[in-house]
Formats: sequence, C-alpha cells, structure tokens
Amino acid sequence: MLYKFCFCLLLLAGIHCSAKKENKSRTPGIITSGTTIPAVEKQVHNKAAELLVYAGQNNCASDIAFLIDMKEPSGAHRFFVYRFKDKKIINRGLVTHGNCGEAFLGKPRYGNTVGCNCSSLGKYKIGNRYYGRFGMAYKLHGLEKTNSRAFERYVVLHSHSCVPDEEVSPSPICESNGCPTVSPEFLKTAAAYIDKSKKPVLLWIYE
Repeated sequence: MLYKFCFCLLLLAGIHCSAKKENKSRTPGIITSGTTIPAVEKQVHNKAAELLVYAGQNNCASDIAFLIDMKEPSGAHRFFVYRFKDKKIINRGLVTHGNCGEAFLGKPRYGNTVGCNCSSLGKYKIGNRYYGRFGMAYKLHGLEKTNSRAFERYVVLHSHSCVPDEEVSPSPICESNGCPTVSPEFLKTAAAYIDKSKKPVLLWIYE
C-alpha cells in the first residue's frame, strides 16, 4: 500500500448522516463578527494572537491558521479559519471529535496513545495532502506532549459525508476515531488555504 490510512470509522450519534438544521444566518462561508457568539469569538482571537507568535518562531504560515474550540458542542460551528492580517474569522464549520472507542461518547475526552481513538488537544502542523480511504486528506504532525503521537496514530484532517455543512445543534454530529473530520465541502474550503500557503499552516485544537 502506498499509504497508511487513518481508519476513522464515523459513528452516527443516533441521527442520520444527512441531518441538517435550517439556519440561514450561519454558514461555512465568510462570517462577520455579528454572527458569532461573543465569548467564543474572543477566545478565538486570543488563541490566534498566541498562535501568530508561535508561527513566527517556528517558520509556519503567518497569514492563515485553523482553530478548533472543543468547548463548543459538536453540532455547532467550532472549526474556525482565521486570517491574521485582518484579525478576523473568515470561515467556520462543523468538526468531529474522537469517540475514545465507545459507540457514542458525546462530550470529548482526550488521549495520545495508539489505539485510544480519542481527540488530542494541542497545536499541529498540517503536512502533505494525500488520497486515502476517505478521499483527500492531510497529514497532521503533533507539536506538543498532548498530541506528539498524532502522526503515529494516523490522525489526519479529512472529510466525511456524515458531517453536515450547517449547524444541527443541539443535536450532535457523528464522531471519529480521533481525526478532526469535517464536511466534504468545508474540506475543499480548508484545502484552498492550505495549498496556497508557502509555509505549513497551523491547526490548534483547544478547550
């Protein structure tokens, strides 16, 4: 095999994969500050400021970064694309957390051991694009003690059709075996930023 795939088998959270909630005020497209929850947006800005310093010190992209706020429920937008120049959230989407080997976990737990099937908190460097079990995906390199085994665990950024494009909260979405999994459409959006960047883009999963 040319690739080792991240076998993140997506488990449904008691809802159909295609479940959607009619919510025209929030989309994965460009977002204005008026449509974000103030506390969430403030946290994103604070984390982004810290991430910009880290990017400068580690030769990573200083124009775009991705941030995932795991305090938000899975059915709400919690994956943020941040543009440093404007100090602005320019896109957002839904993203899974790991099931930690349970049929349905609900609230995230975290782990960093091979086979734990949990999400790992911490900063990641987004690596090479490849095509695997779930189509287009990106390797992830953990940069902290909490996610140092991400590459070994085959934790990658990929998409799955069970992740909706629109918010479904308070209903949850499907869960993964540890990979941050987004909708196919949102991965295309993220890929445009990743592929255009001359330096590695950072992803920070925090709580």
